[in-house]
Amino acid sequence: MLREATGDLCWLFDRGYAGASALKLVGDRYALKQRQRIAVARCSSSKAAVERRTAKRIDPRHLAGQELWVDGYNVLTTLEAALGGGIVLAACDGCYRDMASMHGSYRKVAETIPALTILGEVLASRKIERVHWLLDSPVSNSGRLKQIMADLADESGWPWTIELVPDPDTLLAATEHVVATADSTILDRCRHWVNLARSIVDEHIPQAAIVDLS
Repeated sequence: MLREATGDLCWLFDRGYAGASALKLVGDRYALKQRQRIAVARCSSSKAAVERRTAKRIDPRHLAGQELWVDGYNVLTTLEAALGGGIVLAACDGCYRDMASMHGSYRKVAETIPALTILGEVLASRKIERVHWLLDSPVSNSGRLKQIMADLADESGWPWTIELVPDPDTLLAATEHVVATADSTILDRCRHWVNLARSIVDEHIPQAAIVDLS
């Protein structure tokens, strides 16, 4: 049912329907609950959007010597969900997305350090020159997470910088560097991006609970 609903929403997007009205139409037709509507919305894109995003996507194996900018919460929460048995959605544009909603607050969980460790080891293996993390400063506990990340990077010798900013999306969309994110707004505006969360989940978290709505 969710796959059919996702297909219908993509069909409406292809024909220029606005997001909110199209989602209500599809959600009402299939009598979807709120979380189901969120899942369908996060997995749906027009064909044109998918083609644009695909054209800008960089293979993770081709990042050696480059500076990577990371949409911190976007990538981290997906890996936390994958490690913790939460739902990970496979979307039409090839991205993995979780069901988490920040709502102005972030809470460190048991999977936070393991997720950061996997990220650090994978990025180090790619021989990336520098990893620049952007965290939303309005989100509570961002300062604590920044310190955790900085301590972990120092201990491991990873070339990380972590910055708290009011609006990471704007900076990530404008940078000339490759961006790691699954945020559709950023994907539609950035120059180049890498499907980092998906590549890590596929290669290192085989137990992840993937719901494929692609």
